[in-house]
Amino acid sequence: MNLQQVFMYSVGASLILGFLSLTVLFLTWLERKFLARLQMRMGPMRVGPYGTLQPLADAVKLIFKEDILPSWADRKVYWLAPLAVFVPTFLVWVTIPFARDLVLANLELGLFYVTAVSVLSILGLVMAGWGSANKWAILGGLRAAGQLVSYEIPLIMAILGVAMLTQSLNIIEVVDGQTRVANFIIQPLGFFIFFTAGLAELGRTPFDIHHAESEVVGGPFVEYSGAHWAVFYLAEYINTFTIAILTALLFLGGWRWPDMPLDGLSHSALSVAWLLLKAYLVVILIFWIRGTYPRLRIDQLMAFSWKVLVPLSFANIVLTGVVLYYDWHWSLLTVASLILMAGFFLSLTFYSGTAAERMTVSVHPARPEAISRRKMDL
Repeated sequence: MNLQQVFMYSVGASLILGFLSLTVLFLTWLERKFLARLQMRMGPMRVGPYGTLQPLADAVKLIFKEDILPSWADRKVYWLAPLAVFVPTFLVWVTIPFARDLVLANLELGLFYVTAVSVLSILGLVMAGWGSANKWAILGGLRAAGQLVSYEIPLIMAILGVAMLTQSLNIIEVVDGQTRVANFIIQPLGFFIFFTAGLAELGRTPFDIHHAESEVVGGPFVEYSGAHWAVFYLAEYINTFTIAILTALLFLGGWRWPDMPLDGLSHSALSVAWLLLKAYLVVILIFWIRGTYPRLRIDQLMAFSWKVLVPLSFANIVLTGVVLYYDWHWSLLTVASLILMAGFFLSLTFYSGTAAERMTVSVHPARPEAISRRKMDL
């Protein structure tokens, strides 16, 4: 690699970092406004027009806020943990394309690179808990490791199903393979698994177990403040946008599907706009879920991964392999995926109903007439 290439890659990395920083500022404002609309509130409105400068004010506050170091903390581990979380989050964007000719490095094993690098942030969360020398932080770090390792399996299996359809690990080739039909139509089960596992990887509601304030105070970040806490916050929102972009690229056709708006056009700006529109729709869905569903318990979360998503992900791989091996029409895979999903939701509804009945029986074991007699006696 010569000096010119090093310079070009450095410029590209700087542009990506600047774009992601601005995206995080916008996402924080968008989330506040969207959740406020769901909850019939105003949201930020004082700082700047419609509160648009509120994220910038928050960033300035965090930068100048006192950065406290606990006297009993392991200094090296404590300071390196935010970098160990943020650096893998940023490195993923090396091979994520915004358009066919707009990518820092188009890797032939791009999907493999994304999955391999993204799991490194787990180490940073464990380091944050251990370096803080706080029992609540350590519990949060261990819960985070257990959650992220568990949900990595269905996430990677869903990506593998897409690679099987395209016969490639190159992200641009995956997008080009969706010119006529998007992968979420062919593999609705794979789309459901990827999006759900990706939401759990983000640690956002209803999967925010490792930093559940009501249980472990603040998770592995409880001893962090100021700029170092802001790095964790920055990494979380970058990961949110990363999952949204990957969902758009792998399942929603990226800049290719539907092909009508881009037919005969080679201009990259329209491709980028088309991709970002899909990504922000996914972001809105993530925010909507946060404002709708309650937090899961740790046992419910782990059971949902190992008892539901992992078996469904293996079933998705088997169905995809059978359809490809026998060269059947892709619509058969769609029908089979929808049948599996319908069976899953029906069984979940039945299980929830029986669990509620068992709870009712255990709470009120006596017959209604016996309860009435007890009330009369009292």
